[in-house]
Amino acid sequence: MTITPRAGAVALALGATLGAGVFTGFAPAAAIAGPWFLPGLVLAAVTALCCAFSTADQHRAYPDAPGGYAYIRYQLGSWPARIGGSAHLIGRAGMAAALAGAFGAYVVPEHRVAAAVGLIVVTAGLGAAGVRWGAGLSAAAAGVVLGVLVLVVLVCFSVAPPENPAVTGDGPGFDGVMGASMLLFAAFLGFERITAPRRDAGEQVFSARVLHFAVPVVIGVVLLVAIGVGAAVLRQLGSARLALSPAPLRDALIVADGRWLLPVLGLGAAVAAVSTLFFVLASARRTLVGMTETGDLPRIRAGWPLEVLSAGPAVVAVVALPPSTALAVGACGTAFYYGFTNASARVLLQEERTWPMRTACLGLGLSVLLAMSAPATALVITGVGIALGTGLLALGGVRQPVG
Repeated sequence: MTITPRAGAVALALGATLGAGVFTGFAPAAAIAGPWFLPGLVLAAVTALCCAFSTADQHRAYPDAPGGYAYIRYQLGSWPARIGGSAHLIGRAGMAAALAGAFGAYVVPEHRVAAAVGLIVVTAGLGAAGVRWGAGLSAAAAGVVLGVLVLVVLVCFSVAPPENPAVTGDGPGFDGVMGASMLLFAAFLGFERITAPRRDAGEQVFSARVLHFAVPVVIGVVLLVAIGVGAAVLRQLGSARLALSPAPLRDALIVADGRWLLPVLGLGAAVAAVSTLFFVLASARRTLVGMTETGDLPRIRAGWPLEVLSAGPAVVAVVALPPSTALAVGACGTAFYYGFTNASARVLLQEERTWPMRTACLGLGLSVLLAMSAPATALVITGVGIALGTGLLALGGVRQPVG
């Protein structure tokens, strides 16, 4: 059977997207916004759509550049690139920790931290050995994960839920919905697998025509899946119980008398974690490559394998942070990064565009708004990480000899 470029692009992006946001994001979102976290998914999807448009146009303008760090440097200069690149690496570390934490929570809940650390180490080791998660594996992973999530939704809606405490009060307000939207932004990340492919790794480059179809379809599919899964777990657990759940899909299945499906759910969570973790670490490595090429990455650190540099902070985040905080740091850092990416996309020439400039403007505003809506702890960790990263990169740039 021949797979069309459009179908291939959709499968590739879904294989890099369906991960921590869907499996673990609903609990911390419910803790912030109660049952009103579901409307936050729409705003997160719109933000992701604008960011995908911006990265697609920038890749078209700079096809050989090593990712968003280089785009920002070409368009805005070295200092914005250092800030944006630091935000990207902080976001990647948080997302990797959240993905590994989801793997531990669903597959080896008795040894969650050890399993999470092991997954990051093994995945980074395979990447250092030259193993790549190709198109075929991505398509297969997307099919498995989607099938498992559909089963979860069907089971949760086929059984009457227990009596859950009624929601009282006036609702979370604008801040609560925005905070939930920031966390659930993580559910849509992974579109750069098709909007900014790595030519150096032999990844397929898609035409603007294909991306005009594939990007909205991917974001739309993830939105529908996330709404379905979020509504299903909210129905069975209620917002109060959901907010406390370390593995919402597992707990919802148990309440819905679906224990028989737990091994299948564990398989789906494992496939999702591995598939998306390969992309997250590869994305961090790409940013490090760009920093090394420009001299921002000091030589003493550039001598280490880049897979070690990308996996190290993720391991620290797994050990030091609760999974919900790791997810919040990942989403917050990535949102800041896309703020700079959209800002640099705004100054592309008209002939370099395939999407209107207003999408980059909207993406810039929404990215900053989501990032600033992060929980205070995650915002402080992200801010400190960005400041330290920017300072180290600036020090590396100063010490790099001109030549």
